[in-house]
Amino acid sequence: MKSHKELPPYKILYEQLRKHITDGKYSKGDILPSENELCTTHQVTRPTVRKALDRLVHEGYIRKKQGKGSIVQGQPQGVGILSLSGTTSAIGKDNLETKIIVKPFLTKCEDAFGFPLLEFEKQVGCFHIERLRIIDKQPIFYDITLVPNINLPRFTSRNFENRSLFEIMRTSYQIEVTGGEQKLMAVTANEKIQQYFKVEAGHPILRLDRKMETSKDGFFFYSQVFCNTNDYGLYGTF
Repeated sequence: MKSHKELPPYKILYEQLRKHITDGKYSKGDILPSENELCTTHQVTRPTVRKALDRLVHEGYIRKKQGKGSIVQGQPQGVGILSLSGTTSAIGKDNLETKIIVKPFLTKCEDAFGFPLLEFEKQVGCFHIERLRIIDKQPIFYDITLVPNINLPRFTSRNFENRSLFEIMRTSYQIEVTGGEQKLMAVTANEKIQQYFKVEAGHPILRLDRKMETSKDGFFFYSQVFCNTNDYGLYGTF
């Protein structure tokens, strides 16, 4: 059952239109429905439509041309991992391979990548999972995720290989990510990262620590993502 905490209407529209573009329903050069048509079909106000379209412009998915409308640019160069959507949604399933480095297991945690845990989260423990995300055969992201053990039956027995964690949370547990907090830090590759990314010692790596809010009151999950940004820039809003 969905909580009363929902995504703002403009984010819902943005996510739908962005997904249509990344899934290829709109190709480069296509024109999106007009603002009036989007207002009618999505039952939202014009300011809501404009805010969603402005975000698509800012991230490079579309451009606006007076007298013509919103012209699709296609998938931007880079990875929209900084957006609300997860990595699978940002990249697209066709170009992304997800390898499970450490299968989910239950562990006791005192904090989560610098974010203090609630007392209840400390008591119930967190599921720990590690994954390597590969784009076009190149390892780009290594992530560690902590999910509090709060009403998540069969979590450790689910198949996470080449699947989106956001999608599993949404479809299996009716939990939707609605926002969050993130911290970025430049680090150098340790031995584990060197092995995963196939880089030399001292190679610069971007580390992204995230606390994600969800549609379920009091439920958060946490991740630490190491990003090899040699060939892929990161973009997005959160």
